[in-house]
Amino acid sequence: MEILSAFLGIVVASLLWLYQHKKYRKTCNDLTDRIVRLEQEKEIVVNFMHNLAVAIGEGIAKKDLYHRIAHTAVITTGAMSACIYEKLPNKRLQGVAVEGLFPPQRGIKKTVDENSIEPRARFLEKVLNSEVLEEGEGIIGQVSKTGKPVYIENAIGDPRIIKHSDPSLAVRSIIFSPLVYNDKTMGVLAVANPANGLAFSETDFSLVNSIAEQSALAIRNADAMNLRLSKSRMDSDLRLASEVQELFLTQHFPDCKGLDISAHYVPSAQVGGDFYDFKKLSTHRFAVSIADVSGKGVPASLLMALCQTNLRHYLTKSRHPSDVLKKLNSELENRIRDDMFITVFLAIIDTQDNTLTYSRAGHEPALLSVGSNPSKVNKLDGNGMAVGMVPQEVFEEMIEDYSVEFTPGNTLTLYTDGITEAENQEQEEFGATRLKECLETSGGLTAGGLNSKILENMEKFATADSDRDDLTLLTVKRV
Repeated sequence: MEILSAFLGIVVASLLWLYQHKKYRKTCNDLTDRIVRLEQEKEIVVNFMHNLAVAIGEGIAKKDLYHRIAHTAVITTGAMSACIYEKLPNKRLQGVAVEGLFPPQRGIKKTVDENSIEPRARFLEKVLNSEVLEEGEGIIGQVSKTGKPVYIENAIGDPRIIKHSDPSLAVRSIIFSPLVYNDKTMGVLAVANPANGLAFSETDFSLVNSIAEQSALAIRNADAMNLRLSKSRMDSDLRLASEVQELFLTQHFPDCKGLDISAHYVPSAQVGGDFYDFKKLSTHRFAVSIADVSGKGVPASLLMALCQTNLRHYLTKSRHPSDVLKKLNSELENRIRDDMFITVFLAIIDTQDNTLTYSRAGHEPALLSVGSNPSKVNKLDGNGMAVGMVPQEVFEEMIEDYSVEFTPGNTLTLYTDGITEAENQEQEEFGATRLKECLETSGGLTAGGLNSKILENMEKFATADSDRDDLTLLTVKRV
């Protein structure tokens, strides 16, 4: 009996050892399988990110990036279909990329025409692209709202799944994963129906979540890259606009006997709304002008170009500055936006008669320096409204011509408010008074020397970080 008991003990111990050993081997095998699956998932995700990084570097369009993500989700999981819903600024969700016959999340009002030459996939893509879901609507809306993925292993009887009459749109198993970057949901990736007819596994669920996570990063990087590319193109366009604008400004003044001329122009941005011009009308008559378009940047620069082109044209048809400005206002009155206008100071210098005839359309009064050490500085005031500000009849009633002597030794200084409105740290403006004081002590300087002194004084006064307007300075000296 004792022998039998011992024998049974040995048998039980042996069976227990075999069971435990088998269980141990199964555990080891399970761990090995898990490690292999993780390595495979890692390799898939790494390759996926590499391909997306290359595409982003090549400047892939956002829509194409979405399609590439949906395609990868299908290939890597062995799914029949996938769709990406993008979260719009109003928090709604719209289908932007579909792979395969992905079922719409709402009922289809129009069925597929069997006789239509349009493929069914293309028809469903149109349906999904036009489908806009509210945040919180259906599983897609809930995933977007909560930022948490949803895995439905057996979707056939799940009441949350939309049922379609078309058997090809039946959902057997489905995964929804949010596209989240920096705690911000950018959309939802949905993957449906494994091609092998089985249900998605936990491994598939983990893989889709990994793809969604990396996709969100890729989309964010693509947005940043496209923004940089757009900025680069904009900067290039602005540089070109700046170069074109420089062509409108007189770079080299014509040889004018009896006149010394200098100009300085600095836009507040790459392009600006100030302009100056000097035009030789005859051997002894010269037109000099300065103008300031309201506003800054591209709109102001375009209006500046339009104004200067018309101004030059009318200078060949009229002898009086006021007539030129009347025609300019008539031309631009209905072409200028209601919130924009142009101030202009236009003068015609006659070196034979030693006169300066000017007209002022709302611009800063020019300064006329007479004599030297010290110079007497006179403001060239005058009536007149800015171009484009009032109806033609009012403009013509206000604008006038004025004439003063302009003899050797006299200096005409034209400027825009970028000079006088430059501010110091106490927000005090440089002002017309300081400009006059500078001119009073500079009678012996050349036109270029006078401009340099004005700018030097202004720079010493104003702070470098002040929000400056376009700055233009034009000086004409009789010699």
